[in-house]
Amino acid sequence: MSAAARARALADVGRLEQAESAVRAGLGETPTDPELLGLLAGLLRLQGRYPDALVSAEAAVAVAPEMAAVHIEHAECLLLLSRPDDALAAARESARLRPDAPEPHRSVARCLMLRRDFDGAREAAGRAVGIAPQSVPDLMTLAEAERHAGHRDAARAAAARALAEDPDDADGRWMMALLDAERMRVRDAMRGLRRLAADRPDRYGAPALTWPIRGLLAGLRRGLAAGIPLTAVLAVIGHWWAPAELLARGAAAVMVFVTVGLAARVLIPAGRLPWICVGLLPARMRRAVVVGLISAVALMPILIRCAVSATWPVLASAFAVLIVLLTAGAVERTDGDLPD
Repeated sequence: MSAAARARALADVGRLEQAESAVRAGLGETPTDPELLGLLAGLLRLQGRYPDALVSAEAAVAVAPEMAAVHIEHAECLLLLSRPDDALAAARESARLRPDAPEPHRSVARCLMLRRDFDGAREAAGRAVGIAPQSVPDLMTLAEAERHAGHRDAARAAAARALAEDPDDADGRWMMALLDAERMRVRDAMRGLRRLAADRPDRYGAPALTWPIRGLLAGLRRGLAAGIPLTAVLAVIGHWWAPAELLARGAAAVMVFVTVGLAARVLIPAGRLPWICVGLLPARMRRAVVVGLISAVALMPILIRCAVSATWPVLASAFAVLIVLLTAGAVERTDGDLPD
């Protein structure tokens, strides 16, 4: 068995360090083997050693610039190091070298998504699916691009095709739950997430199951960060134009009604499970979520007071609590992503 085959067999069962040792042993005999250099880059990337992975990927490209696979690995490393422009150039080079293979086009799509060029990502992912219509990774890349572009029905269709090929695919099941969450189908989303968490607790545990609470807080941060400054501006204008003060009070009342209505719409169907899972979050994330919840609740009586009389002390209190809410959100986002 070759060093590359032995390393892949070890990597397939999660023994990444042993796989790395096998690759390095092979490189000891053939230090310029591009396959081994690319494989080493991939193993280092999977272990989170991104700078070292990039060094290996660049070495593979230098040795075999005509191999599309090494350019794909190079692009993946650059993406993880937040260099999307360089990653896109590498991915496009792989697509130029192998236009008939799906993997280069999938890599291009991933790079374009990071650059928020979702239409381009959909086109590239579509090319990959056209070449390999039964490929689950390509279908899921297309689903992700469609979702980011705002085409939820197309995203669901692509994810459904992927699940038809592999009903146990975790990414496909996560995508379906995510799309249900975004359409406010809370019970369906929680049902899918519970099953997914039972099958893959290492990947879809407490952070995923708390999405009703964390997603609600994310929505409130966006809405209140726009609404409270608007209320303050209207209150200032109200000193010279009386109707603006009424508009300020009305804006505060709308924020209260929308917040309470949204919370009821999300949290009641979600049941107790998200609240139980908050206690299972990592300590830093848990504190951020709790502070966010307290801040959101504290804002409600302040906004009710603004709806009665938008005075400066009340507005100052609203801004102070909003800053706490936004700060907690910033801390929470550093620890994990979720459907908003």
